[in-house]
Amino acid sequence: MPSIPQEKHLIATAIPDTRSRLGESPSWHSQEQVLYWVDIEGCALRKYNPASGEVQVYPMPERLCAVVPGAGGDLVLALQNSICKYKPATGELQELARPLQDRNIRLNEGKCDPNGRFWAGSMALDVRPGAASLFCMDPDLQVREVLQNLTIPNGLAWSGDGKTLYFTDSPTRTIRSFKYDLASGKISNPTAVVQVPEQEGMPDGMATDADGNLWVALHGGGAVVCYNPQTGEKLQRVEVPALNVTSCTFGGPELETLYITTAREWLSEEQLERYPLSGHVFEAQVGMKGLEANFFGKEKS
Repeated sequence: MPSIPQEKHLIATAIPDTRSRLGESPSWHSQEQVLYWVDIEGCALRKYNPASGEVQVYPMPERLCAVVPGAGGDLVLALQNSICKYKPATGELQELARPLQDRNIRLNEGKCDPNGRFWAGSMALDVRPGAASLFCMDPDLQVREVLQNLTIPNGLAWSGDGKTLYFTDSPTRTIRSFKYDLASGKISNPTAVVQVPEQEGMPDGMATDADGNLWVALHGGGAVVCYNPQTGEKLQRVEVPALNVTSCTFGGPELETLYITTAREWLSEEQLERYPLSGHVFEAQVGMKGLEANFFGKEKS
């Protein structure tokens, strides 16, 4: 396994009762003041209320790959092949679009842009190179394929002004920025901004803070690392007591808590013995403030 660099850093704390098989897509719901995330292989949506400490689980009929808040009070979910509206109170699922037909390819990381469009990647279950794409669903439910010939599309974070999209195809270990047209949702001018060394793992999910920095989960690297995307400089490291760190987001009343998802699926017995907290959601106070999650169908004022 990749060695984790030993340096001065913060250590994230596991939140009790939050263990998933493959935790992903953490999303802070600013109206409910709760954290949602998905357990992809456990086929479940999960919710954590920091005020009460309560964790709730909502079983799904198939793999659940991403969750975002919706403008009408519902949630928008990326299931294995479809994008659905979900009412947690009743369990009602309503299909909005079906970008994929092949059951051997599933949706992956998903987030909304500041104008309420839902972006999601796909990936082959056998992770074969070139089988994945990046999709965008507009609020009118029209879906377009934006990028092709990918392997594991991840990241999806926007700058505070919405003019830059950050994205990574994880096996490339390269985070790219795109010029982002908020009016049309079109991307252009791809530019490599961060290159993650092989021994530090692969860049996975990421979040932007209020100062424009990128917080990147390192899969196989046991950490979240903060980078300046203008220079590629590493600014801060948060060690996570789990090898496969999958994503992160800012939450809490002031958006000052970094929530971090991890996975335990496919780890060996030796790795699980070394990282017994794998699969938990972790939290850390990193001294920075994040950006609010964008809602599907809702343009930021």
